[in-house]
Order: sequence, then structure tokens, then C-alpha cells
Amino acid sequence: MIKKFFTQKKLNIIYSFTAIILMWLIWLTAYYAVGNKLIVPSFLQTLSEFFGYFGKGKFWLALVNSLLRTLIAFVISFSVALICCAATAVFSGAKAFFSPIMAVIRTLPTMAVILLILKFTYNNRTLSPVIVTVLVLLPMIYSQLCTSVEGIDSNLTEMAEVYGVNRSKRLLSIYLPQLLPDIISQTGSNLSLGLKVMISAEVLASTANGLGGMMQINNVSGEIACLAALTLSAVLAGLVIDFSFSLLQRLTCKWTKKE
Repeated sequence: MIKKFFTQKKLNIIYSFTAIILMWLIWLTAYYAVGNKLIVPSFLQTLSEFFGYFGKGKFWLALVNSLLRTLIAFVISFSVALICCAATAVFSGAKAFFSPIMAVIRTLPTMAVILLILKFTYNNRTLSPVIVTVLVLLPMIYSQLCTSVEGIDSNLTEMAEVYGVNRSKRLLSIYLPQLLPDIISQTGSNLSLGLKVMISAEVLASTANGLGGMMQINNVSGEIACLAALTLSAVLAGLVIDFSFSLLQRLTCKWTKKE
């Protein structure tokens, strides 16, 4: 059993490494096929610009600003989604009420929303990406929370009611251990998606002091290698977030099993 586990782990590492090599080969193929650095930059030049950004305070300020905006958007989205989900558990008609609202929010076109928000906020290019990210994350988080709550073992909740277990103990012993692993695993992917949406919105809104704003400046000035380096940094930031929450999920799964 242990031997099989380590064999599978080695295979997973090999598969992941093969995928990275394949993406690198696709980049090289595109670079030599196009033959224009203004369209596809070289891999080495992109790496040079990528590591060069590490010594620039402007880059770190932009990265921190984009991450903070993403975190703010996520907290707002999660809080509203949690309230709506709690309402569906208490009121029978709440789910029917929120479903069309979430469906409309989910289908809103990002470009049109940004243009409208810029008008409504008097060209506030810092606020508009946050609002757009909230509109993208909110319906998704709401759906995830509702699915997680519906997946709770009804036998446990019924047993708790029969034995008169108080609400605080139910929350700590039943609901939280079952919901927490799902919430944490979803939080990692939601934050990664939120960062991607945030940067895209910053590009469209030309937000200053953000990764998206830096990308837009490099795009206009024709610094494609710098643009690719910033894109690479955004991808790595998303992967770090996802990986961190995956580790946290494993810890919560162990806690759940102990419970």
C-alpha cells in the first residue's frame, strides 16, 4: 500500500514536469514560428525581465495592491454569499428568490460592466475592478456554499435534534467539520480566479498601482517581454495561493477525521 502510494506520487511528479516541458516547448515553437519579438517574446528575455522585477519596489507595490483588492472583493463576495445561503436554510422561498438574481449577475458581460461602473463611480479606476471581481465571485461562491450545506449528512443533524444538542455545539461538532474542508479548498481556487479577474479588470480600467495597470502600460509601449514577465508573476501568485490552501485543506481534513 505504501509502496503503491509513493509510486503514484512519483508518477504525478513526472506528469506535472512533462506538462511544464510541453508548455515550454509550445512557447519556443510559437517564438520561432512567429519570429517577431513584438508578438511573442523570447523565453530567456522574459525570464530576465521576470527576475528583474524582483528588485523593483513598483512591482511589489502593484502586486500587493492587486492582491489586497482581490482579498477585499473575496471577503465581500463570501460575506454576501454566506448571508444569502443562510437565508435559504431558514426561509423556504429564499432560494427561489436568489436564483434569478445570481443567474443575472453570472451572465453580466465584464467589459460592459466595467464601462458602466466607471461612469457611475466618476472614473474611479481603483473601485471598479473590485466591483467587477465581486460580481464574478459572488454567484459562484453562493452556489458552492449551497451545495456544501446540502451535502451535510442529514442523519447527523436529525440525531443532534433528537438528543437536544445546542446550536453552538452543532456548529462546532457537525456543520464546521463538514463544511470547512470544502470551503478552504474552494477558497484557494476562488482567490486564484479572483486575482485573474482583478488583473483583467485593472487592464481594462487602466488602474494605476496594480499589475493590470503595469501590463497595460507595457502593452501600449510595446514592452512585450515585460508584459509576459508580469503575466508569469500573476500565474505564479495564483499557483502559490492555490497550493497554500491545498495544504491547509489537508490539515482540516485530518481535524475532521479526528472529530
